[in-house]
Amino acid sequence: MAKRWYVVHAYSGYEKQVMRHLIERIKFAGMEEEFGDVLVPTEEVVEMRNGQKRKSERKFFPGYVLVQVEMSEAAWHLIKDTPRVLGFIGGTADKPAPITEKEADAILRRVEDSGDKPRPRTLFEPGETVRVIDGPFADFNGVVEEVNYEKSRVQVAVLIFGRSTPVELEFSQVEKI
Repeated sequence: MAKRWYVVHAYSGYEKQVMRHLIERIKFAGMEEEFGDVLVPTEEVVEMRNGQKRKSERKFFPGYVLVQVEMSEAAWHLIKDTPRVLGFIGGTADKPAPITEKEADAILRRVEDSGDKPRPRTLFEPGETVRVIDGPFADFNGVVEEVNYEKSRVQVAVLIFGRSTPVELEFSQVEKI
């Protein structure tokens, strides 16, 4: 049998701890041959705090840990008996189903890509109402027309003297309402 990716459901906020416990338990049990990678799918995000760009990590599947394993009775018990593990996602309680190779590749690619180009913490969508919090149009409300993630800028239609005027602003200058 080949190693397949399984999704383990963990307590939210304890994903990294579950990952460390699993790695320790695998080494302690001497089951390194049956297991591959154990990872928490995260991506780097950029946010503005006090006028400074800060990079942080965000889990894009909170509460889940990915485990690459050749599933056996012993491996199932090792994972299931790990502290703060609720069970598996997919399949039945005693026979979990692995995710497809296509799904696993998409998740792994997203994890790798996030290191090259961090995403902004807040995501804006056209048609969304926002409030301008900085600059000459502070305290105005507007509607998002375009979003440019490469330049971290958003074009907002602001009502000035009864007319809709497009204004290009940085992500840090607007907030969602």
